[in-house]
Amino acid sequence: MQFSATHKAVDLLVILREPAPRADEVPGSFPSPFDALGPHALARRAAESLQASLREGFIAPGLPSDILQGPDGGKMFGVLVVRQPDGTLGTLSAFSAMLAGRWDVPGFVPPVFDREARARVEPVADATVKALLARAEAWSASEELRRLREDDDARQSREALEREAMRLRHDDRRRQRHERRAALTAMQGLTEAARAQALHALDQESRGDKAEKRRWDAAQEEARRQLAPARAKAERRVRALDRLRRIVSRGFMKQFHDTYAITNARGETRPLRSLYGGVEPPSGAGDCAGAKLLAYAFAHGLQPVALAEFWWGTPPASGGRIQGAFYPACRDKCGPLLPFMLEGLEVSAPRVFVPPPAPTPELSIVFEDAWLVVIDKPCGLLSVPGRDAALLDSVLTRLRARYPNATGPLLAHRLDLDTSGLLVAALDSRTHASLQRQFLHRDVDKRYVALIEGQVQGQVGTITLPLRVDLDDRPRQIVDPVHGKPAVTDWEVLRREGDHTRVVFHPRTGRTHQLRVHAAHPLGLGAPIVGDPLYGHAGRRLHLHAETLSFVHPATGQRVSFTRAAPF
Repeated sequence: MQFSATHKAVDLLVILREPAPRADEVPGSFPSPFDALGPHALARRAAESLQASLREGFIAPGLPSDILQGPDGGKMFGVLVVRQPDGTLGTLSAFSAMLAGRWDVPGFVPPVFDREARARVEPVADATVKALLARAEAWSASEELRRLREDDDARQSREALEREAMRLRHDDRRRQRHERRAALTAMQGLTEAARAQALHALDQESRGDKAEKRRWDAAQEEARRQLAPARAKAERRVRALDRLRRIVSRGFMKQFHDTYAITNARGETRPLRSLYGGVEPPSGAGDCAGAKLLAYAFAHGLQPVALAEFWWGTPPASGGRIQGAFYPACRDKCGPLLPFMLEGLEVSAPRVFVPPPAPTPELSIVFEDAWLVVIDKPCGLLSVPGRDAALLDSVLTRLRARYPNATGPLLAHRLDLDTSGLLVAALDSRTHASLQRQFLHRDVDKRYVALIEGQVQGQVGTITLPLRVDLDDRPRQIVDPVHGKPAVTDWEVLRREGDHTRVVFHPRTGRTHQLRVHAAHPLGLGAPIVGDPLYGHAGRRLHLHAETLSFVHPATGQRVSFTRAAPF
């Protein structure tokens, strides 16, 4: 199926070329925008037509797609297949929020907000927030604040140096007194009176050191009283100005949100803020591509048929997006919004991921003895059972069936569903505790092999990117320098295989999806692992395999190592 490149002057609709799609190619109900398994095939093909234009360097006249590869990053795009009143199918296109500083770009649907209402708010909001920001920046760069910080930092540095010098001096004196006390105690021919007098002198020296410490502490406290309060007051002003700016910004954000009137498929209209259960909508609510597309379709008498949204351009700083990959609608902004907009349409329930049957009903045992067992987990088998009844099959479930007398949690660690390779399980609680300590103290050596899309730059390196779960898109993990947990991965290129690179990973930490995020993120390898459905492009399988596992056997005390070559 092909789509014409000619937009109607009024409705921006791109008409499907002949041949028209067959009836079985058109969904009977609108596929859920939150579908975890990707867009309907009809919407996907329409989106691929837009992707072809982007790949050729074209967004709109005078707007090349390479602007999406710059420091400002890429953008979510959306394509909505719609049916006209005469039954003809076509597509609409949109981008999230603004593109190149513009709300309106030829060939893409306009924003949802009331332009006149926004025009009354925006100039005042911009001027006010910019003035507050300039005020905060001026104080942060002021000579007074700089001097207070430098003086207090210098005081703290002097205090630390003097404290350390005094500690070393007192430690040396204490050691000397200890030696002299021992010598006095062992000295023969010394009268008890003389010995007592000498020991008393040593005690006086000790009291002198303590007195010196008290005088020094008092002097430092006085110095702190002179400088620290002034600095604290100045720092409070920095925070107060920033807090004022955020409070004012939130006030204006409410006014911006009040310019959005959301209409659903039944023609009912509600204010945007009323859809979020009494809390303020997140920034950007109503500006996602899906919301724009549905609003435009309803306003022009077009029936939505299927929606697809994808990312194009440089990934965001947090990662989690890759060019050309399709993503379901976001939960934080669109979770309350899109269900209301779709009221009046027959909407399919969102499909959820259910792993396919494991390739073999039996566990592949690499090693077993009375204390532990090492398994070669296949791709597609969970490490532990999921919450849903359809997700009960797992390595842990099979282990409990195989070793009914085993005690404790069994598995000492886990692998992702899509990752294959070596897992170690303990058959008793004491062995499990020992293995857990080794993992905790990073005494377990793990080697992973992965096939990476594209040519990795460099030959060896270390990736340090802190990670946390994406609260709006679980189980996806994102990079967060503030709230993320430390995650460190050593890597080395094994060889380059055409358009792919075979890489070895040695994770120093064990965060969820660590290797997958560190591979895909632009500050990591900058290319996803082949077949990664979350951080790259879905394929036959995720090309990531835990190849080697080495640890100290809890019972024998000997270091043991196990290897299973990657099956790809």
